[in-house]
Amino acid sequence: METNLLYIISFFIFLLLDLQFVYPQYQNCSAAFNCGNITGIGYPFWGSNRPEYCGHPKFQLNCSNETAKIKIEELNYKVVDINTNSKNLKVVREDHIGNICPEPHVNTSLDWQVLSYASDTRNISLYYGCPPTSSMISTSQYSTNFTCNDSSGFFMTGDLGNSSLINYGGLCTTKVLVPASESAIMTLESNIRLSLDNLVVALDQGFGLQWDVSNSICETCSLSGGVCGYNNSSSFICYCSDAQHQSFTCGGTTSNQNQPQSGGRDRRLQVIIAIGVSSAFPIIILALFGCYYCFMRKRGTWRSNQKNKVEDNVEDFIMNYQSLMPQRYSYPDVQKMTNSFKHKLGQGGFGGVYHGNLSDGRPVAVKLLLKSTDDGEDFINEVSSISRTSHVNVVTLLGFCYQRTIRALVYEYMPNGSLDKFIFHQDEKMQHLDQKTLFEIAIGIARGLEYLHRGCNTRIVHFDIKPHNILLDKDLCPKISDFGLAKLCKGKESIVSMLGARGTAGYIAPEVFMRGYGGVSYKSDVYSYGMMILEMFAGKSVVVSDGTRTNSDDYFPDFVYKYLEREEIDENIGDEEEKIVKRRVNIVGLWCIQTNPTNRPSMTKVIEMLEGDIESLQIPPQPRLIPSTKPIELSSSS
Repeated sequence: METNLLYIISFFIFLLLDLQFVYPQYQNCSAAFNCGNITGIGYPFWGSNRPEYCGHPKFQLNCSNETAKIKIEELNYKVVDINTNSKNLKVVREDHIGNICPEPHVNTSLDWQVLSYASDTRNISLYYGCPPTSSMISTSQYSTNFTCNDSSGFFMTGDLGNSSLINYGGLCTTKVLVPASESAIMTLESNIRLSLDNLVVALDQGFGLQWDVSNSICETCSLSGGVCGYNNSSSFICYCSDAQHQSFTCGGTTSNQNQPQSGGRDRRLQVIIAIGVSSAFPIIILALFGCYYCFMRKRGTWRSNQKNKVEDNVEDFIMNYQSLMPQRYSYPDVQKMTNSFKHKLGQGGFGGVYHGNLSDGRPVAVKLLLKSTDDGEDFINEVSSISRTSHVNVVTLLGFCYQRTIRALVYEYMPNGSLDKFIFHQDEKMQHLDQKTLFEIAIGIARGLEYLHRGCNTRIVHFDIKPHNILLDKDLCPKISDFGLAKLCKGKESIVSMLGARGTAGYIAPEVFMRGYGGVSYKSDVYSYGMMILEMFAGKSVVVSDGTRTNSDDYFPDFVYKYLEREEIDENIGDEEEKIVKRRVNIVGLWCIQTNPTNRPSMTKVIEMLEGDIESLQIPPQPRLIPSTKPIELSSSS
């Protein structure tokens, strides 16, 4: 296959090199050209992008303003039509278009060596500066119906026929001949009384000319495969594909004009050089191409195939689940709704989040994913997971954009941003949430997770529950977001098959990164939830900006146990109800972060524990950082 490819490339290189040796005048004059509204024009005309040597010097066309014009003996004419086959040219005098009194009054004249009137052309005689008289009698040949600069004039379509008219015409200062077509003149004469308007119409129709510029010689040249032209000495030339010829036919003796006397020897030398270059150049090109091909096959081809595979995977996914997909937007649509990404809401490892508005005015948050070389799994996960959900505590995906490397997700807008800004007090201007509000947020998140684990036809494990991924609407109702790491479990499967750890340091369940702790399942989300609610009520993050724990010597849950031990003497909380809420949340959080996944409650049980009687809640064993396979029984009320 590679050998065949090289042969094909070699063929095209030889073909292109061969075309380079075509005689340039022949190549430039072969094609017809367009001028204004006239198309398919050839010899003897030239102008516009057609070189002068392709036509007769007196047949230059002016092609500006979408109208073809020609200058004949100092008069400008508008070209109405060109018929190359019959050698006919139809023109109109520009000074007489819609005007019977041009200045100056000039006769129509031609270069009779190259032009002549067509057989259907006749002259109209225009008389200017005639004395006014009332004794003139209009006939079918003349009229006195116009004045120019306060002096009378009349026109004739034929010769003056009697002595009175001859004498009267002799009193006029100027006589001008203007050609018109036979049909226009006959129409003019058919009127009972000749009128100025009819005359203007007749002149505006133009008249015909015929050209005779080496017509027979040009036909001989064309029949031999050449094209007609003129050289600098204003003599006819027959351009052929290899040279210009003296005999005006291709195949005859080459002309010595613009060529040295040893034209034959030089031509043979050119052919020899051309053959040599044509033979050596492709070999060099092919050698370079071969090296490049091998190099790209080892490096570039794999990457290209991987890129195509990624695009195919995502497009196949979109097509397969088209009925479940939200609105698909183009990248220009996303640019428009975000006002070219003018207002940035936040930044994460995935990319940026921007404020926008849909066409109906609804505010949205647009998550623009960074270009990546992965297989599109994060994008597919987020779209496939969240497009299956509909819950008050799960953010709504309104649309998406996938256009090659551009990936964006369009979510409902959450005006209060993410939970972490409230519980870690990153901004002094942020509202400080009281214990009751935090408790309602914790309950809402639990209900959202319970829905993902049990309420969908396909169980969804989020794998990245943390305060940054909990968004708050205008009423501080929590909504779970960012499903980039989510996994779908068919048929309510319990154990998830997964290669590699996923999640955020400090919130990842032990079994996710060390299989000795048990199987990865929806209980991994329960662990992350437990860590998060412990943070919420401690006002202390389990991790710092570099992803490590707040204190490597002090395991975060130990801080909670110490709080429970000193709870009775804790003076920071004076309200008894707040004290009960905090105790309840801490106990539930410690149950959720048990090292052994089987010791953790389901999210249904978590909701029951949070809303149940505080007296029935038992403090669980302190979590250990070593594997424990012994399950702890949870009663229905604990």
